[in-house]
Amino acid sequence: MRKEDKNQLVESLVEKINNAPIIYVADTSELNAEDTSNLRRLCFKQDIKLTMVKNTLLKRAMEKSEKNLNELYSVLKGPSSLMFSEVGNAPAKLIKEFRKTSSKPVLKGAYVEEMTYLGDDQLDLLVNIKSRDELIGDLIALLQSPAKNVISALQSGGQNLTGILKTLSEKDN
Repeated sequence: MRKEDKNQLVESLVEKINNAPIIYVADTSELNAEDTSNLRRLCFKQDIKLTMVKNTLLKRAMEKSEKNLNELYSVLKGPSSLMFSEVGNAPAKLIKEFRKTSSKPVLKGAYVEEMTYLGDDQLDLLVNIKSRDELIGDLIALLQSPAKNVISALQSGGQNLTGILKTLSEKDN
C-alpha cells in the first residue's frame, strides 16, 4: 500500500472515530467466509458499521482523533475489527448473540460515551448498558408514576364519597 493511500485511510478512520459515539474493537480472526458474511449482515441489520483495519493505521488514527482513546492502545495486538454504533449496547448484544454459534468475535475493548472498557470480560456489563432512548423511557415512567397515583386516588376517592353519601341517604329513610 502506498503512503498516500495509508494517509487517506488514516484520515477516513479519524473522521469515523470522531463522528461515532460508540467504538468497539474486536477480534474477528479465524472466522470463515460464511461466518464473516453472517456477521456483516447482522451488523448491517442493526445499523452497526464493521471495519477491518491494521493496528498500526488504527493507532495513528486514534492518536489524531479528538477523543481520548489512549487506554485502547493496549488492545491493539493481533487482528482487529472496529464496530461503530449510535447505541451503546448494540455491538455487545450482537457479539453475545453471534457467539452462541461461534467462539468469535472476542471483545478487545470498547469506547462508550467517553468511558473505556477493556477485555472480553466486560461484555456482560456492556450488554446491560441502557441506551439513551431506554433511559429517557425510564425517566418518563418515573415522572408519570406520581401523577398516575394522584389521579387514581382522586378517582377512587370520588367513588368512595359517592358510596358513603348513598349509604347515609338510605340510612335516614
